[in-house]
Amino acid sequence: MYTPAITGTGVFTPQDVITNAELVKTFNAYVDLYNAKNATEIAAGHLPAKAHSSEDFIFKASGINQRYVIDKTGILDPEVMHPLLRQRSDDEPSLMAEMALDAAQKALTAAGKTAADVDAVICAASNLERAYPAVAIEIQNLLQINGFAFDMNVACSSATFGIQAAADMVRSGSIRSALVVNPEICSAHLEWRDRDCHFIFGDVATATLIERAEDATGPYFEIKSTRCATEFSNNIRNNNGFLRRSRPDGVADRRDMQFMQNGRKVFKEVLPMVSQHIAEHMADNNVQAIDLKRIWLHQANKSMNDFIGKKVLGRSPEPGEQPNILQDYANTSSAGSIIAFSKYSSDLQDRDTGLICSFGAGYSVGSVILQKHG
Repeated sequence: MYTPAITGTGVFTPQDVITNAELVKTFNAYVDLYNAKNATEIAAGHLPAKAHSSEDFIFKASGINQRYVIDKTGILDPEVMHPLLRQRSDDEPSLMAEMALDAAQKALTAAGKTAADVDAVICAASNLERAYPAVAIEIQNLLQINGFAFDMNVACSSATFGIQAAADMVRSGSIRSALVVNPEICSAHLEWRDRDCHFIFGDVATATLIERAEDATGPYFEIKSTRCATEFSNNIRNNNGFLRRSRPDGVADRRDMQFMQNGRKVFKEVLPMVSQHIAEHMADNNVQAIDLKRIWLHQANKSMNDFIGKKVLGRSPEPGEQPNILQDYANTSSAGSIIAFSKYSSDLQDRDTGLICSFGAGYSVGSVILQKHG
């Protein structure tokens, strides 16, 4: 048996930024167009009028100030309201593979390793660009990695589930190392015309290198334990399996083909599930709240994170104990907790303990207990 460790992480951040002010301006322009177009039906009571959004509403509901996206032009066009993603030829790298490649190369550099040191690639994301061939195999090919690769989808918990799969393989000795990559193009499956959710998501890609601790060339985080759990729920759902590139003119929209959620039920049901999951995982590994120097949570909603942090620690987290990147990146699905870990972990001291946790549709929850070395 070997000891698995995280030795490097990388984050790809798109160039386009949409602020809450930009988003609200576009959304409200769309609402005005919709209400004017359907004025007769609205006046007759056959259709409800749509309501404006506001910066204050968005921040209070989520804690988000802005988000990064692959394309902002389509999203900020009231006549379009979705990203305009070019259909690439089969001879070109896919968009997800291109994003993941950037993050993976950064993770390898951070670990002081090259693609020759990697045995496997796991592409773990909430939506995959295609059914097959696996995006992971494409990433493997672009990096020229020997070995194998596969895709996996556990929605917002994909990264932690991928880390558990990689850690188990490293621990057993079947591989020496694996890259877990999380390219998330959330803007393509968000309904930007829905006031209740139009502000939630952003785009990003993250990568984590997991290898044997004995092969680490610098400071690393030993993976002490991982735990995953799922429970079926329809409260977060997307009936469209793959990324949408455009909405053809004349084709009726189906609201269920994009991201949907019952926010109140999610809040009520997920928070106890996640809090209990973390508490039991810690107890089974003799980790006390006082032992945790940092918690890197899924970045979905600030109120949710504040609630979980308080439950886990038995008090409100001190500044820096539970870092948020939500205000800058918005919800980036599986990548959120990895962004937080990548940006806020280097200052931990030797033997410090931390915990990564993600949760979301499924329901799913995954947690990783880490100990810093070096």
